[in-house]
Parts: sequence; structure tokens; C-alpha cells
Amino acid sequence: MSDIKLDKSWLSALESEFSKDYMLNLKAFLQAEKEQGKQILPLGSQWFNALNSTPLDKVKVVIIGQDPYPTPGHAHGLCFSVQPDVKPLPKSLLNINKELLSDLGVDNQHTGYLQPWAEQGVLLLNAVLTVEARNANAHQGKGWELFTDKIIATVNQTCEHCVFILWGAYAQKKGKQIDRERHLVIESPHPSPLSAHRGFFGSQPFSQTNAYLQQHGISAINWQLP
Repeated sequence: MSDIKLDKSWLSALESEFSKDYMLNLKAFLQAEKEQGKQILPLGSQWFNALNSTPLDKVKVVIIGQDPYPTPGHAHGLCFSVQPDVKPLPKSLLNINKELLSDLGVDNQHTGYLQPWAEQGVLLLNAVLTVEARNANAHQGKGWELFTDKIIATVNQTCEHCVFILWGAYAQKKGKQIDRERHLVIESPHPSPLSAHRGFFGSQPFSQTNAYLQQHGISAINWQLP
């Protein structure tokens, strides 16, 4: 990971993590996977895309996902997001778009490329930043979770009036340490087809987010994608 470029705002907060045992073990694991000829997704240059797209001092919203899409050509380092040419969209992302249309009248059904959200201050953070191609969850428990816990803790401690959107039990557990006096935490079931009808639909996370930001003098997110 020594060749990874990390935004300077994040590097100052996270640099010490890279010399810790868990991160050295993670680096060794990823290197061994490569040497065995396994394809790791996303591309190495995109592992930290969430951090590089949303500098620490620009974070307004944090959405927590689980791990990257294992289908080659889909993941690019932002949770729930896919590359611009991906069709059809993953089912969870389709449901996110449906809720956005219901909530704010914003129609993003033409795309799943969420990069413009990240560039407005939406930190689209997966708990695990890599995966083996065609093998979902293959890199869970290898160390990434400790690193992303540190990222969440950093936002919690250094930012003011952020919105944390926690979809599903995994994200809610991941975000349990968030200071709810200092930030807004929005929780609902996951947007996957298995759970979306249990309370994700109708939860209005996007309008809640913008109302909270504006209440605290922070510019709202334009959720419409080009």
C-alpha cells in the first residue's frame, strides 16, 4: 500500500494506522492474493477513492456499506456506486433510486455512478475496501474493518453536524459509537430486495439529510445525478 496516494486531510489523521500490525498483516494478505493470481477489486488506485473524493474537512454525510461489488467492472471505491456504463443496476441501488424518487422527486434511474455525491461531501464508505473478483465478502475479517472504524471515529470526533446514514444491521453496528448529540444518525433496514419493504421504502433519508444540513447552516446535497 506504500504506493497508494491518500488525500492530505485524511493522511494526517490516518497515517499512523499504516504502520500498525493489523495493516501490515492486511498488506501481506493482499500481496499473497495477488501472487496467487487472484483478481482484487476495485483497482488498487481506487481502494481509497471514498477518502480521496471526499476530503475530511468536506464531509457532510457518511453512508456506510459492506464490501465492494465482486463483479469485475462494477466497483470503483464508493459504496453502492457502480461505474458509469454498468447496466442493469444492482438491486440495492435500484431501490435507493426508487426511494430518492419517492422522497424528493429526484429521478436517477438512468445511472448508478455516485461520484458526484462524493464530490459534494457524501463519504461513501465500505467497511471492507477490497474483494476477490466473483467471491463476495472474501476479504472480510482481514483488517479493513479496523481501518474503516478509525475513519468513522475520525469523522465523529473532528466534524460537526454530519449525517450518518446507516442502512441495515451491519452498518448500524458499525456506527454504534457515533455521538448522536453532535451528529444526525438515520437508521433503516437495508435497501436490498430482501429487506427494503421492511422500512427502507418511505424512510425519506435524503430529505431528512438536507433538512438537517440546512438547519445547521450547511449547504444541502444535490442528489440529482447527471
